[in-house]
Amino acid sequence: MSYKFISTTTSLLIVVVATMLLLSGANAQELDASVQVEAGINKAASTSQKRVTRLAQQTADLLAEYRSVVRETESLKIYNDNLEKVVMDQRAEVVSINQQLGGLEATNRGIVPLMLEMIDMLDKIVESDMPFRLEERRARVLRLQDMMDQADVTASEKYRRVMEAYQGEMEYGRTSEAYAEPLPSTGQTVDFLRVGRTLLIYQSSDQVTTGWFNPTTRVYEDLPDRYRAEVKEGLSIARSEKAPNLVMLPVPGPEAAK
Repeated sequence: MSYKFISTTTSLLIVVVATMLLLSGANAQELDASVQVEAGINKAASTSQKRVTRLAQQTADLLAEYRSVVRETESLKIYNDNLEKVVMDQRAEVVSINQQLGGLEATNRGIVPLMLEMIDMLDKIVESDMPFRLEERRARVLRLQDMMDQADVTASEKYRRVMEAYQGEMEYGRTSEAYAEPLPSTGQTVDFLRVGRTLLIYQSSDQVTTGWFNPTTRVYEDLPDRYRAEVKEGLSIARSEKAPNLVMLPVPGPEAAK
């Protein structure tokens, strides 16, 4: 009887132990499965986080690029607005220049005949005036006449040169000078004394010959010996060799001066 009980008890223990082992194995499998699921979730979460981070960086880059494009667009708009104003101003300036050129052409049509007339008048002045520095003044008139046929000289430059020539002629009336030049009547080199445009006297270097240009007869004539010292004094004053002083020189009469 006892043997049978022990045998039954042992069988029950074996069954219980087996059952526990089976249950323990099942729990272990479930635990492993849970661990694997959690690891998968963590891995998926990490992957998702990386994707979110990458997308966030891409979004930030796109936003920065967008802002840069917006700034550049605004700058281009400001530049284009300013460029449009510059172009409009240049167009207005071109219109103004064209109008001025049209007016200049009309002015040239009027001023060219005037300059030609002024040069012709200057030529007559030189030929009818006292014959001081005659070749030099004639050459200046010839240069002006040649200049009028030159296309590379602007009308304004031509006018400036004509006026410059007139200024030079006007200066002769306010100045005196001494210079050496051949006497046209004899070819002898003498010292000339010019006093304004009214008196032209000459004297040879040895002071033997003293004379003047007579504006009435328009010929060179000898002067009396009494003018020899006075003319010498006048030449020295004109050369700034002596201080200004009063000298007695022949003066043309009213008709000759006229």
